[in-house]
Formats: sequence, C-alpha cells, structure tokens
Amino acid sequence: MNDRIRISVDAMGGDIGPRVAIHGAALALKERKNTSFIFHGRKEEIEPLLDEFPALKPVSEVRHCDNVIAMDEKPSQALRKGRNNSSMWAALQSVKDGEADVAISGGNTGALMAMATFCLRPMEGISRPAIAAIWPTLRSDIVVLDVGATVGGDAKQLVDFSVLGAALARALFDQDLPTVGLLNVGSEEVKGLETVKEAGRMLGHASGAGFLYHGFVEGDDIGKGTVDVVVTEGFTGNIVLKTAEGTARQVAGYLRSALTANFMSKVGAFFARQALTALRRKMDPRTVNGGVFLGLNGIVIKSHGGTDEIGYKSALGLAYEMARSHLIDKISEGLSRFPPIVESQPELEAEGKPA
Repeated sequence: MNDRIRISVDAMGGDIGPRVAIHGAALALKERKNTSFIFHGRKEEIEPLLDEFPALKPVSEVRHCDNVIAMDEKPSQALRKGRNNSSMWAALQSVKDGEADVAISGGNTGALMAMATFCLRPMEGISRPAIAAIWPTLRSDIVVLDVGATVGGDAKQLVDFSVLGAALARALFDQDLPTVGLLNVGSEEVKGLETVKEAGRMLGHASGAGFLYHGFVEGDDIGKGTVDVVVTEGFTGNIVLKTAEGTARQVAGYLRSALTANFMSKVGAFFARQALTALRRKMDPRTVNGGVFLGLNGIVIKSHGGTDEIGYKSALGLAYEMARSHLIDKISEGLSRFPPIVESQPELEAEGKPA
C-alpha cells in the first residue's frame, strides 16, 4: 500500500518568491517523511534552490511554467492568463489529473479561487466554495469560515458553509458530531440579518445530520472556543481573521516592550522564559498559516502570501493532513445526508406541520 502524500506546489506564488516554498517544503519533509512534491514554476529559479536541500531534491519534481500570476491581477484577468502555462493553474491541474493529492499556493487569493473553481469545479450541491481557517482558542482549535471567498451570501450558502465546516472538523478533530454556530451580533434568535436568521432555522431543522447546531455565536465566542465551527460570509470572516492576526501581533509587541522595559523586567523575563516561549509560539500566526478551500472536487490550500518558511511549513502540514484524512470523501458523505432534510422543511412549514 502506497501511503505517500504528493503535494502540488505553486512555487512562484507569494510576495517573496520560490525560496519560501522550497525552504518550507524542506522543513515539512523533516516532520512528514512520506511526502513528495511537484514544484511548478521557472526551473532556472527552482532547481538551484533544491540543490541547497539534499534531502528534498530526491522526492521533488520540477515542472517548468513561464507565466506567473501577479498578486494585484484581477481574478478575471488571471483566469484568462493563467491557463496559458502558469504555475498556479498547473498546480491545480495536477490535482485534477490525479497526479497530486492536494495543491498549495501563496499567490493572489482571488485568482486562486477563480482558477480552482474553474479547474476543479464545485461539488454537487455546493453553490459557492469557501475558505476555512484553523483557529486556536482557549479550548482547542476550531474551524472558522468563510474568511474571504464569498462576499455576502444567502441563507443557502451559509448552510453550505456549515456542512463544509463540519466535514473539515470531522476530518481534523476526529469528531462525529462537531458543533456549529452562526456568527451574529447577538445570541438571541430575533437579532441579525434575515439571511442569518433563515440559515439558523434551516440548520436547526437539520441538526444531527453530521453536526449539532448550537445557534448564534458572537465575536468573543470565537476565542472562547464555544463551538467547533463558526460560520459567516466572506466579508465579515476576512475582517475577523485580519483583526485577530493584528491583535496577536499587537499583544506580542506589548509583551516585548514590558519585558524589556528595565532591569527587573528583564530578570523576570529570564526566569519565565519557558512560559514566554510557549506563549509566543501559541500567538504566532505562522503556526496556523493556511486556509482550506472547501466545496471543490479537490483539495486546495492557500498560504499567506507574505509568510516565511516557518509559515509555509505550517501550510504544507495542513495540506498533508487534509489529504491524509480523505477530506473530500468526508464532505461528500456529509452532503449526502444533509440536503433531503433541508429541502423538506419549507413544505412542512407551509402546511403548518411540526418539523
């Protein structure tokens, strides 16, 4: 039985260039020996970097691509350009062709979503894909989505995101019935936009079909870990994500200033260095780098474009775990259970029958 996980990498995507992807892959290989890589991009830039990592080179293949999608290109422009031998499209095509188990890119998010949707196509029953983030909390890691794929969205899309997020939680956390909450301005059922309230009613009827619906959650419930999956649309989700990342850096800066303010602070920091190191790692956004594109016929991971090799290693680790846990099968299984329950409810309510 071949248990090797093969990762297709858009080596040219991101703010820094291929060095981050290559170095990150070398670090990821140390932790997961049964990984191999297909690097897509300009050979003249990639191959010299591989020579610097002797352990990585034997498990790597380089496929030359002339075109690189710029970080500021519009998705429509990138889609037209991308199919003409671009590193981003080639990375996705390797997954579609069954040559790789998962694709990863640190490039233009809008372009990657457009290409992934066009190349891999949404799964049956899913209207729009979502980007999910793995979020550390006081309780444990949770799933938050959508963090940037779909701006706005109707009740059906929020329901889709709930099913997708629950499937990811089952794959990541080995939970049979993860709890799902809709992000809202209050926990009361009368609060919020009508689309959110309608999604809540639909999820309430279907609770038990692969997840347990908790109800509405507020912003502070994310950090508490009140539920396993927090669902919102992409505009709000992206702001929440960026705010959390900025707050983590802000708090880290406050700590550095406080612990180096004077001699006694430095002495205290010396004796507390082990605890401070653990705290610093916990608050480091690089350790949870990587968004999962959910709802497509293939696994795609989006790395932060400005991350370093540590962050890219984290995203590659996430890609590995998604492929190893058979995420697509878990999503398909969840979708097969959910739609009949949702579709039957409007008829029941119209007839005045109890759900």
